[in-house]
Amino acid sequence: MDSTQLRALVEEQLRQSRALRARIRELEQERHTPLAVVGMALRFPGGISTPEAYWDLLDGTGEVACEIPADRPGLRAAYHPEVGRVGRSYVRRAGFLRDVAGFDADFFGISNREAESLDPQQRLLLETSWEALERAGIAVRRGGRLDAGVYVGIMASEYGQRFTDGDPERLDPYYGTGGGHCFAAGRISYALGLRGPAVSIDTACSSSLVALHSAARALRGRECRYALVGGANLLFSPQLMVSLCQSRAVAPDGRSKPFLDGADGYGRGEGVATVVVMRLDDALAEDRPVLAVLRGTAVNHDGASSGLTVPNGPAQQEVILAALRDADVAPAQVSYLEAHGTGTSLGDPIEAAALHGVFGRDRATGDPLRVGSVKARLGHLEAAAGMAALIKVVLMLRHGRLVADVPPGEGPLNPLIPWSRQCLEVVREPRDWTGERFAGVSAFGLSGTNAHVVLQSAPAPAEHDEPAGPDGPGGRAELLVLSARTEPALRTLAATVSTRLYRADDRTAGSICHTLRSGRTPMAYRIAVTGGTARELARALSNAVDLPATAVTEVPREVLLHHGDPAALAAAVRPLADRFPGLGEPGGDPAAWLTAALAALGVPVRSAAGPTGADAAVVSIGTRRVVLVPADPLRAEQVFLDALAQLFRAGVDLHGDPLRTPGVRYLADLPTYPFQRRRHWVDEPRTGRFEATAPVVPPLSAAVSPAVVSPAVVSPPTVSPAAGTDAIVAFLRDELAAALKADELDLAATFADLGGDSFTAMLFVRSVEDRFATPDMQAEFAVDRPLTELLGELAAAIAARSAADPVSAAAGVAGVRMAPVGAGAGADR
Repeated sequence: MDSTQLRALVEEQLRQSRALRARIRELEQERHTPLAVVGMALRFPGGISTPEAYWDLLDGTGEVACEIPADRPGLRAAYHPEVGRVGRSYVRRAGFLRDVAGFDADFFGISNREAESLDPQQRLLLETSWEALERAGIAVRRGGRLDAGVYVGIMASEYGQRFTDGDPERLDPYYGTGGGHCFAAGRISYALGLRGPAVSIDTACSSSLVALHSAARALRGRECRYALVGGANLLFSPQLMVSLCQSRAVAPDGRSKPFLDGADGYGRGEGVATVVVMRLDDALAEDRPVLAVLRGTAVNHDGASSGLTVPNGPAQQEVILAALRDADVAPAQVSYLEAHGTGTSLGDPIEAAALHGVFGRDRATGDPLRVGSVKARLGHLEAAAGMAALIKVVLMLRHGRLVADVPPGEGPLNPLIPWSRQCLEVVREPRDWTGERFAGVSAFGLSGTNAHVVLQSAPAPAEHDEPAGPDGPGGRAELLVLSARTEPALRTLAATVSTRLYRADDRTAGSICHTLRSGRTPMAYRIAVTGGTARELARALSNAVDLPATAVTEVPREVLLHHGDPAALAAAVRPLADRFPGLGEPGGDPAAWLTAALAALGVPVRSAAGPTGADAAVVSIGTRRVVLVPADPLRAEQVFLDALAQLFRAGVDLHGDPLRTPGVRYLADLPTYPFQRRRHWVDEPRTGRFEATAPVVPPLSAAVSPAVVSPAVVSPPTVSPAAGTDAIVAFLRDELAAALKADELDLAATFADLGGDSFTAMLFVRSVEDRFATPDMQAEFAVDRPLTELLGELAAAIAARSAADPVSAAAGVAGVRMAPVGAGAGADR
């Protein structure tokens, strides 16, 4: 091999090496490509059913918790005001949705019989999925097999219990499909005709953020072009509510108080929400409404922590750091974090310490990480909590404003969190949030699965106005089309769109018309009007609503196009090509251009000989003739759009994209389909499980199961703080054995080794606090210490506190009667 050949070989190897490195960079960028949130829909407590209404709540004040609705008799019957009453719930308020029985079954092609058996979570997911796609400007044609995946977070299906708790004859063929988790996602894909993956995910409170993580991986791997990501949570089961109350997991007043001194458990809440996500580059190419950018996601598990349900601070740090790496964002760039923040004395300090561990590094003085949790406003929506948090942050990014979830009037912050030594600041007053903004959202599941996502403010839209008409802004003809499955729905939709038009600026009229033409699905009942300004369109719409409406029963199979003199036609279509670039350039054959333009608009057109009279072109639909292009070029736009309006009303499913003019864009805040809901509901059977009676129960230290015993008036505990630490240790040992239902304790083992978790720890600690009048013992409970050390330290702490305040300690011992672990003082009343 001579030097020339050697040089050529080396150069070729270098070329291939550069190409390989470029390909590696390309693949790496694909793995981390930014995604866009382009549509959102929701149903939240307090009658909140739109993102706009949600923002009004977030940016204002108000209470969404309410008393248990009348259609939840099981929850009502389980209620007893006494905290700790065995087998009963002390919760009477939560974040309930206002209407979970109503459903537009006809819209989704579901029979009334099936609808009654269908879990309302599935029903609401169908509605929010449809609305989210409409808000993204994505028209769903069921036969089109849209390349969209569905990822749903869901953890319970309590509605189905009413079919199994009573007469087995209540079971029907829809029982399985109506409540199975897999059908929550599968039904959406089936009903909407989507062909991407359909997956339901249950990781408890982190379910919907884990679903978002899965969707992000699918979009980056090009498994689908669009992804619907949802979460659902409804409360029907008295059993779960009672179980949570027995562990003192929920707040007696039904309200979450994240990071506050008054945190005493979480407030439960209902909610269903769906977002549409796609790759950012695809969203920009399609001119979708980019609401926020999803930069990174991560999921992990607590692993071998101190308990299955105990939060793990190091694991929380790990998942946040992993999401930041996925986003290629430094911790110092993040200015706000939506915390999991359930408002518990155990969870909040652990989360705060984890946040400081990640974001306290290299953070400038005076630049705290601002934190909040929407659970203080809505309650904890459990499987849907991630969606509530995500949408809140998206709205704050869009509005450039941080909202205060826990204003100063809610009380002081949790003193167990060393705020002065941490980089955190709870947002207690609303404040502006400007510039390039990054935010994190956390969700930690009860089963140990953690999720975190990193969001960024949306790129600024291109600065261009819609083209002005001959008489100033607006003024050029626009085509507005609406349709619905039923006449009442069409009239309702027309009214809401008309109201929106009356409030609109003329410069946005084109965008409104474009969104409603291209981002909505044609249905049987139709309205089509034209106008030059927003008010003209609104008036035309109001007039059209007053006319009798008939449904399209058959789509025209063929529309005949007749055209006249080629020279006259060329002059007449020139203004159309200039106004609507999406129709293409006419070239040398204006008739061929017009035929192709109609075909691009979805018109089943065929060119045919026929008279046109004085006009340049007409179309025939059956026996009806419609002027398509007049001889006068100045009237071409108006007449052409009027003809398309008639074709739409006649049943032609127009494709509106080619009519898009420069400067218009999809709008995310237009009215969506008005579902015509009817009540589809099966009442709960009256089983009498929660009668207002209570059997007698001996003290817990007798190691009797609290499931089969209840409080009794017995002698106070014989041990007192003054008896010395050995006697206190013996008493604590018996109480802990009762809480764990253990015949005997291995004192060399840890609490976690014996199967203890946050619930049994809470039961035991609350029992100790009640008996010895020693509050805040949770801080003394180190679950990873051997029992010998743990019980000895607890006993020493009790003795020390009693020595410091002997009056309170004596009063506590003398005034507390024996009760089940976790029942609290006064459980015998």
